[in-house]
Amino acid sequence: MFLAFLLMYPLFKIGTLGAGDIKVLIMTGSFLAVKEFIAVLLTIFVVAAAMSVVKLLVERNGRERLICLLSYASAVAKSRRWELYGEDLRQDNEAYHSNKIHFTIAVLLGTALRIGGLI
Repeated sequence: MFLAFLLMYPLFKIGTLGAGDIKVLIMTGSFLAVKEFIAVLLTIFVVAAAMSVVKLLVERNGRERLICLLSYASAVAKSRRWELYGEDLRQDNEAYHSNKIHFTIAVLLGTALRIGGLI
């Protein structure tokens, strides 16, 4: 459980994962040995990446999202401190939420695929 918290807390601090996602990962980690949890975690991130690619293809906004990511990385590098990712979109609620995937779905699918022996 503690490993899940330590690994995911930095992602929570910059706003890329929500508190619910962290809680689900902590609970997942509480039922697994460390080695198996790391394997499940890698599978979860591969599933989340696949979900993100599908979303980018469906919404056809890959270039826009890449520019946003590079802008964020540049701002962090210039200020030399972490900032909340996507904070500039907070005023536009629809745009803010349209740029996110439901990571808990990736946790469910990744865990089921790994524990089920399919990956």
